[in-house]
Amino acid sequence: MKKTLLLFFLALMVISLQSKAQDYDTGIGFRFSPFTGVSVKHFVSRESAIEGMLSARWHGYMLTGLYERHQEAFDAHNLKFMYGAGGHFAWWDSDYVHHPWYDGHGDYAAFGLDGMIGLEYTFNEIPFSISLDWKPMFNLINDVGSRGDDVGLTIRYTIR
Repeated sequence: MKKTLLLFFLALMVISLQSKAQDYDTGIGFRFSPFTGVSVKHFVSRESAIEGMLSARWHGYMLTGLYERHQEAFDAHNLKFMYGAGGHFAWWDSDYVHHPWYDGHGDYAAFGLDGMIGLEYTFNEIPFSISLDWKPMFNLINDVGSRGDDVGLTIRYTIR
């Protein structure tokens, strides 16, 4: 697994070195938060992006999809203010770890809505971006409820 991941990142670096210098099109990286996992962001226009996340918490997994808008922040060219919305699908084994959204036993699945607000900085010198965001969520199916503790730091390798 480690060799496959290393080869994947080396291939991404080769591709990015051959591309023209412009705003990045796609970024892949890790999001460190209470729901830690991987993130892939792809810009569909200069200001709009779609982001997918696969994260883990409470001995389970969550798949999140977001549509985001990006605008220049504080008159800084590489710093963007981002905001957006989307949804999530999650599943856990509540027999292993108790979590606040479910008080039953056995496998548990949930579906809900997510928001996103934050800042993202893209480096010119190296093919990376870093973002700090808040992603509140509201569960619609199976134990309706909200969570507001998902503040994350994401580091992405960018393909220009």
